Amino acid sequence: MFAKTKATLGEKSGVRFINGLVSLGPVNLNVYCFETDGVLIDSGAASVLDKFKSFFAQADFDKVMLTHDHEDHTGGAAYLQKKYGVPIYINQMSVANCDKKATYPLYRKLFWGKREPFQATPLQTTFESRQATWDVIATPGHTTDHLSFLNKETGQLFSGDLYVHPKTKVVLRNESIPTTIASLEKILTYDFEEMFCCHAGYVADGRKAMMKKLDFLTNFQEEVITLHEQGLNEKEIMNKVFKKKYPITYLSFGEWDSVHMVRSILS
Repeated sequence: MFAKTKATLGEKSGVRFINGLVSLGPVNLNVYCFETDGVLIDSGAASVLDKFKSFFAQADFDKVMLTHDHEDHTGGAAYLQKKYGVPIYINQMSVANCDKKATYPLYRKLFWGKREPFQATPLQTTFESRQATWDVIATPGHTTDHLSFLNKETGQLFSGDLYVHPKTKVVLRNESIPTTIASLEKILTYDFEEMFCCHAGYVADGRKAMMKKLDFLTNFQEEVITLHEQGLNEKEIMNKVFKKKYPITYLSFGEWDSVHMVRSILS
């Protein structure tokens, strides 16, 4: 069984983007890459790189900003560095990892391919594009190194994997719901409207979407704590709150699972 890939192009409010889709059995995953004002945000996955090359060739950029070091966001970075010689920026804590062979489970390699090493430069708290100043906002939860980027001139937020979906059902084993809640609260203190999410794509009312996700996770956290106080353990809580298992849980051998959401709250 081999993964099938395709890509679609789009543009919204001066932001060009490409969406790469990967299908393997019953599981379908996607990832976006964005280009605006001389900046490329994230680089997609190695498995869709051939589909992204024409987008990169037509893009007008002189730097690459990475929201975090997961392979579906960094998979094209080595190609971009070799082909175009552009500097690539990432959270300071991930710079050393970028220059090494990436290690992650086989199922993720089947979806996203093999991320080649590249050299990265640490991001500061702001950066300049051709016509704007951007805030670099630490928004951990999905990963410890996760960053979001806010164009202060346009009010456009590039949220990486902070948003993805308003009602989270499964997360990675190392994700933290309380930390994500804190990051959502933090991002809502900034002035933005339009949002560009690396999996949901363009979201016109990004603030409303982020508030909806914050409400969902806050209510979920309260429910988990209440059920735990009633004597339920994490597995019992998961089975009560989530009525079904998702294909990604089986395919990932449990690396993606609803129980991680419960466990991160109770830990």
